[in-house]
Amino acid sequence: MKKNKNNLLTNEKTDSLLSILAVRFEKNMNRHKGMEWHVIEKKLVSNPAKLWSLNEMEITGGEPDVCGFDKKSGEHILIDCSEESPKGRRSICYDPEAHASRKEHRPKHSALGMAAEMGIEILDEAQYRALQKLGTFDAKTSSWILTPADIRQKGGALFCDFRFGHVFVYHNGAESYYAARGFRGMLRV
Repeated sequence: MKKNKNNLLTNEKTDSLLSILAVRFEKNMNRHKGMEWHVIEKKLVSNPAKLWSLNEMEITGGEPDVCGFDKKSGEHILIDCSEESPKGRRSICYDPEAHASRKEHRPKHSALGMAAEMGIEILDEAQYRALQKLGTFDAKTSSWILTPADIRQKGGALFCDFRFGHVFVYHNGAESYYAARGFRGMLRV
């Protein structure tokens, strides 16, 4: 992951990203009924670190969009809405511990490690299921989801996909990785 020393975007990149996000917001109003782009844009402009994270989501193929609002915190929630698991985040294992445990054929990264570097959160099962109510995602791919500690302590990790009109939750060894499995991220602004 290429980072500049301050994790800040240039003015040109900021304008370009905001333009992409605005167009996506307008094209997908079903994901954010009753919300207004100018309110979200103002929050983003005042928080350059969040803009940097959103840009990381975008350049890795996530196509982030506004998918919710947390009334308690007053934060808008942006989630990867690419049709399939983001291309730039596939072929990775679950977490840094799983990555370190592989002695041979180590993947390039891990889902939790990459999410932390990007400044985003990985979706949990409830968030993944909620996303599927806004469209059809992962009909050909799958995405790692946040795994409960008791499962992870036993070496496992969870992932989801959408097949036959349903969300399926599966398990694998946390160190496994597949060309069609990545992860979906979330950012609160």
